Amino acid sequence: MPTHSPQSLLQSLGDRPTRDAADLRAKLVPTLKTFLDEGRAEAEARLLESQNGLDCARYLCEQMDQVVRIVHDAVIRHLYPAANPSAGERFAVAATGGYGRGTLAPGSDVDLLFLLPYKQTAWSESVVEAMLYVLWDLKLKVGHATRSVDECLREANADMTIRTSLLEARFLFGDRDLFDDLEKRFDQEIVAVSAPAFVDAKLKERDARVAKAGASRYLVEPNVKDGKGGLRDLNTLFWIAKYVYRVKEPNELVKAGLFTPEEFNLFARCEEFLWRVRCHMHFATGRAEERLTFDLQRAIATRIGFVPRAGLSAVERFMKAYFRIAKDVGDLTAIVCAELEARQTKRRPMLDRVFGRFRRRRTGAMLGEGFIIDNNRLNVENEAVFERDPVNIIRLFWLADRRNLAIHPDATRLATRSLKLIGPGLRNDPEANKLFLDIITSKNAPEVVLRHMNEAGLLGRFVPDFGRIVAMMQFNMYHHYTVDEHLIRSVGVLTEIEAGQLVNEHPLANKIFPTIRNRRALYVAVFLHDIAKGRPEDHSTAGAAIARKLGPRFGLTEAETDTVAWLVEHHLLMSNTAQSRDLSDPATIKSFAEVVQTMERLKLLLVLTIADIKAVGPGTWTGWKGQLLRTLYHETEVILGGGAVDLARSERVRLAQECLRAELPDWSDAEFEAYVARHAPGYWLKTDETRRAKQARLLREADKAGHSVTTAYETDQFRGVTELTILSPDHPRLLAIVTGACAAAGGNIVDAQIFTTTDGIAVDTIVLSRAFDRDEDELRRAERVAKAIERALKGEVRIADLVDGKRPAKERAKAFHVPPEVTIDNSLSNRQTVIEVSGLDRPGLLYDLTTALGKLNLNIASAHIVTFGEKAVDVFYVTDLTGTKVTHAGRQASIRRALLDVFKTEESEALQRRSA
Repeated sequence: MPTHSPQSLLQSLGDRPTRDAADLRAKLVPTLKTFLDEGRAEAEARLLESQNGLDCARYLCEQMDQVVRIVHDAVIRHLYPAANPSAGERFAVAATGGYGRGTLAPGSDVDLLFLLPYKQTAWSESVVEAMLYVLWDLKLKVGHATRSVDECLREANADMTIRTSLLEARFLFGDRDLFDDLEKRFDQEIVAVSAPAFVDAKLKERDARVAKAGASRYLVEPNVKDGKGGLRDLNTLFWIAKYVYRVKEPNELVKAGLFTPEEFNLFARCEEFLWRVRCHMHFATGRAEERLTFDLQRAIATRIGFVPRAGLSAVERFMKAYFRIAKDVGDLTAIVCAELEARQTKRRPMLDRVFGRFRRRRTGAMLGEGFIIDNNRLNVENEAVFERDPVNIIRLFWLADRRNLAIHPDATRLATRSLKLIGPGLRNDPEANKLFLDIITSKNAPEVVLRHMNEAGLLGRFVPDFGRIVAMMQFNMYHHYTVDEHLIRSVGVLTEIEAGQLVNEHPLANKIFPTIRNRRALYVAVFLHDIAKGRPEDHSTAGAAIARKLGPRFGLTEAETDTVAWLVEHHLLMSNTAQSRDLSDPATIKSFAEVVQTMERLKLLLVLTIADIKAVGPGTWTGWKGQLLRTLYHETEVILGGGAVDLARSERVRLAQECLRAELPDWSDAEFEAYVARHAPGYWLKTDETRRAKQARLLREADKAGHSVTTAYETDQFRGVTELTILSPDHPRLLAIVTGACAAAGGNIVDAQIFTTTDGIAVDTIVLSRAFDRDEDELRRAERVAKAIERALKGEVRIADLVDGKRPAKERAKAFHVPPEVTIDNSLSNRQTVIEVSGLDRPGLLYDLTTALGKLNLNIASAHIVTFGEKAVDVFYVTDLTGTKVTHAGRQASIRRALLDVFKTEESEALQRRSA
């Protein structure tokens, strides 16, 4: 307990009045500050020992009650004593808002209501002002209002926020009769006559708040206070229940019939856990931090006491517990809304708000099998429906999908309470599995139905392997959602592609989808592709084994099961190949085609890859990734279709030169022959027609103008990239200078293609991810990057200094540890050695890597840059100065050491952070 007692402080001040407010504050503030500091330290110690968030919040609230009371008594006794107060000098002090609920987080605001019988007097104004000055000197965030009872009621009528604040007002001290009068009149004049309006306003307010904080409760950096499934959702439930059912305490909601005892216990568990997390966050940061960011997650997991287990890290186990609580809050929200609708207090939502484009149904229609249409939604006839036939638990959701009906919350509630019926018998029931397969492969709204099944707890019970990844987060900056939410969203993207809704974004996928023969296998593979996440073994291999087990159970044929297993095992192959390999290298296409083997698999893998990437989160899919996937698809199609794969290299070079000649009709034959002689065969094989023509004209103009360094740029909105072409005398550090200039100018490189003419001129193409939506803005940025590159190549600036200015590591990345890896492979290309480097991303990393490669006297033929959140994967196709592969083991070891040294400082700092 705090050693400094406010009561003893009040006694030490004596009874003698003073008019020196500054002197009184000087005596009060230091002792009260010490009392608060010691109290917070005590609260934190109790929290760490007991891990009870509500006890911590209540303790802090009780401590604040004492402080406010001491400040009031000191002001009344010493500054503004009222020996014979008039009727107008009565007043009460009440806590409102969260403070009124009797709970405070360490960084919470202190909301006070100074309640007057009539209008404010000079005496009451002076008392309130003096109290506030002391509280402000204590560095407290005080929200306050000074109103009469009539003013409170008038303001509450006009403002829903004030009405909510008064709903939770708690008497602290002063004139109790005055406060009781406010409570009585507030209940009679406002609450009793405005329940439907209040409920509607609070639910709309919740929708707006959730949309602002992040619409999904499965965001991997949730807002504990205002996010979906957070504390404010619980507050809203109680406000509504308190308003409608006229209860004082949460435990009265069972007697009122809103919750069963079990559901109220769930409410209490959710509230305690969220308060525990919130208090830990405030203590850990020393401020009112409400967003559970990556860097905080590790700290809070440790403070609460989570440890690694079952293939999950401590932080992943903590966040899984958090998301389960957020889901439970969602269940409680549905229960309350259902009860309110039954009382006709809440307006029934339009079906399209719940399920999408659904038709109106006639109330009271019987559907058979124990199901009815209740108030335009699917409900059960009675509570015995699932007990009588457990298959009906699956049939409930199947009917919702087939008939385009929203499910009544009562039916969902019963399904959740009936989960014990889902055992081996139901899991292996052919009819149940047929219905489930119909849901996954539906052309209606499988994403919505699967999410509803998941939130009811059904998916994890019916498919136990899915249950292992429910609420599981992946502790990285790449994935925006939990694994189960990602899989469900992937099915949704697949449905959109099949329905032709994304034709402009995915033209190839939309074109080939109608030709896919294994539609059921594709949908099941998308639903299962990450189902083995969180296991010690590779999740793709383990997922394929799960697919082989589940396929026959779901009713797939042997061939369909094989296809699903293959897709799950190789679901990352196309993405990784497209983004991190040289697609102009025949060896890349050949090795990819050898794995894929058939056109049907190629089609399936393309569509699955798109669905997977798009469901990762907003901004993850780009037009550039789409272009890479299309290029890989078309190049592989040639091989699998028996096309011109065996066409002689010399013939392909000749055809490329003929195409370019046709694009340059104004060139003389001699001029064109001279130009052709400047390029090695690799240039003609690896560049496309459009780029060859543009670069030919650029080289010609540079020669005529006598420019040693020339740049050109253009943007492509569809692909989401901007291309820079750089002409410069070649030298070993050229790419390092270019990447450094790009980093200094804010250009994010995603690809690089490098060629050198026979007369020593480098022709480099750098592809940057697009930063602006408007072309004019993006072109202005490209111009800045191009000028930065020109200045660096001309020696007008020192590139190392420019890059150093961008060195501070991303704050968010500090929470992560990505062990650096260097792989050197000579089998991936016929002519170059492929070096793959992965590690923690940071500004200037690509510059550091290319600088190291330059110092190693390696020529870089192409570079392919991929970033997965905090993890960078950079791939370089290189040769020695002699133009040959790097085959000597000692030379490879030197390269590996030099590249790992680039990460050494960051790696040691990361290890220190993890051990701290």
